[in-house]
Amino acid sequence: MTVHHAAGVGYQRAAGVYERSRPSYPLAALAALADALPLEQGRTVVDLGAGTGKFTRLLALTGAEVLAVEPVKEMRERLAELLPGVAATGGTAEDTGLPGGCADAVVAAQSWHWFDARAALAEVERLLRPGGALALVWNTYDTSVPWVRDFQDIYFRLAPRDLPSPPLASGLGEHHPGAWREAFAHRAGWGPIEERHWPNPHSTTVADVVERMMSSSHIAVLDAAAQARVRAEVESVLGAHDATRGSGAIEMPYTTDVYWTRYEG
Repeated sequence: MTVHHAAGVGYQRAAGVYERSRPSYPLAALAALADALPLEQGRTVVDLGAGTGKFTRLLALTGAEVLAVEPVKEMRERLAELLPGVAATGGTAEDTGLPGGCADAVVAAQSWHWFDARAALAEVERLLRPGGALALVWNTYDTSVPWVRDFQDIYFRLAPRDLPSPPLASGLGEHHPGAWREAFAHRAGWGPIEERHWPNPHSTTVADVVERMMSSSHIAVLDAAAQARVRAEVESVLGAHDATRGSGAIEMPYTTDVYWTRYEG
């Protein structure tokens, strides 16, 4: 399987900015997931599309053995620098290169929407031991906040038509169902999808919010002149709101969405 051009090139260019500008995840979400899957010492979890290890480092806190899979070399190298004790491989979600039956759980944080869902599910089924579980995690924007809504509008207006998009959230408790569910609808062996959601406010600065946009794969892949136009537009939009006018510390409101399901085969 190949990696989408925007991800392969964009994240190659923006690995460092990605690590600096993206939020982590609430420990409450990790604790709930660790109980549900479960994750503990003596068990093994595969982290698909691990990126720079934003969620990988939390998985490691559970005591489970973590196997990280990340196809973009620059992202994988950043993960290895930050988490030298985690084994990382350059496979894809559709072809991890890992041995069959090696995992008690598989997790994809901020990444499942990039995958060919049916091919990735087949690979997950191959990796899981009997009774294993799959968890999908996303940080989504809380667009009930006006400046966040305007910021997200730029992201989607500039996205190419074939760009895979994560689930959308229009404010805590109002969650877009997500096209990702379709792959599970008629696939035998999977149990019901459970879900929980947590507010995840991210302490940051206006400058880092701009960098958050610039680290988006379809923005990072643009040439320098196009990136400069995007940066100017983002700065203009942020400057139009009282909450984001200036350069001081601000809070970017995210919602962390966690879904999990068990595979009985």
